[in-house]
Amino acid sequence: MNKLILAAALATAFTTAPAFAADLSAADVQAKLRAAGYTQVHELERDDGVWEADVTRADGSVDDVIIDPATGEIFDPRDGRAVLDAGKILTLAGKAGLTHIESVERDGATWTLEARNARNQRVDVRMSGHDGRVLSSRRDGWFD
Repeated sequence: MNKLILAAALATAFTTAPAFAADLSAADVQAKLRAAGYTQVHELERDDGVWEADVTRADGSVDDVIIDPATGEIFDPRDGRAVLDAGKILTLAGKAGLTHIESVERDGATWTLEARNARNQRVDVRMSGHDGRVLSSRRDGWFD
């Protein structure tokens, strides 16, 4: 009887657990960039939890873009979308539970911050410059 209950509990746990979407692969990101109209992808690397690419646009201009690894959203500083200012980013960072913010730098259409999270751990954070959502938060070293 106990084995039957345990088996039923395990089956329920595995069938009702939330599904986590896998991050996009490099091939997926390249396909998204080409579909968005970039004619060449010169360099593509995963850095600080996001994809970063050097791209050529249809007009021949070259620039760096950031790609959200979960959604594939492209953050291009020249796409015409408004970018939040540092004050608004700091406000949204505070609402996201970040404290002791030591640095804030705009990186194209995203912002990078060095701060402490809710567990008081040092983290490097990348935020969307368009809506301020956290794209990536990574521990900064193993010591705090």
